[in-house]
Amino acid sequence: MTEGKKGKEQKDGRFRRAGRAVSAAAGRADQSARLVTMVKVFRELLPGDSEFGDSLSTGGKQQAQIVGRRLSAATAKRPGVLREAGFSALQVWQAMAKSQGRGRGDRDLAIVFTDLVEFSDWALDAGDDAAIDLLRDVSEAIEPPVEGHGGEVVKRLGDGMMAVFGDPREALDAVMEARERLKEVSAKGYDPKIRAGIHYGRPRCIGGDYLGVDVNVAARMADEASGDEILVSDRALKKLGEDSVKSRRKRRLKVKGVPRDLSAYSVEPGS
Repeated sequence: MTEGKKGKEQKDGRFRRAGRAVSAAAGRADQSARLVTMVKVFRELLPGDSEFGDSLSTGGKQQAQIVGRRLSAATAKRPGVLREAGFSALQVWQAMAKSQGRGRGDRDLAIVFTDLVEFSDWALDAGDDAAIDLLRDVSEAIEPPVEGHGGEVVKRLGDGMMAVFGDPREALDAVMEARERLKEVSAKGYDPKIRAGIHYGRPRCIGGDYLGVDVNVAARMADEASGDEILVSDRALKKLGEDSVKSRRKRRLKVKGVPRDLSAYSVEPGS
């Protein structure tokens, strides 16, 4: 073996040993409980959801949530500093998206729930094919007004939906337009009618969903409405302006987590 070749092999060997040492050190650092704790504490100081990374917070369709699900799956068996650092970056990314209008921040929103009256009873007799065909037609009737009035369909709930709006007036106009469009939809043995509930509050946005007492209030309003009826909470009515709509106080509701009895008002367009 020549002197030059021997020297090259020795040099290559030193590089390999150095690489393994760096890799081992990085592995030890990644698994350091102290460093993991430090990164988690640091995340509390960052904007956004410091718990970002669980199945609830990554359940939406935004890019940060999609990447978060992939990172969670890839590092599930080996949690460490790199995992937490990755979630830190995604946490900030999601927070920035909200602040730039691509998501919903911590602010008041009009929350809307709708569903079809007596749909389940009809569907039992009509069968799955007829029920699915009707739901497609209903979706085409009631969802475009949501987007047309600046709202967002948060989720579909079988024969209903949940949506959020920045303005209660836009929420009410969207529901009223959807109700009119639904008159053009028909099914054998069934005349589809929606009932709706609107509340104005500050729900908590986690992942692609909204949670909290205010969401429960809006859902309760929809549950209490009759066919073709729109019920709004007293807070939503106040934001709408009582002079701008015809309203009739229907009943007082007790909702868990709300500090006082809640009034429900049946509303129609003003004259």
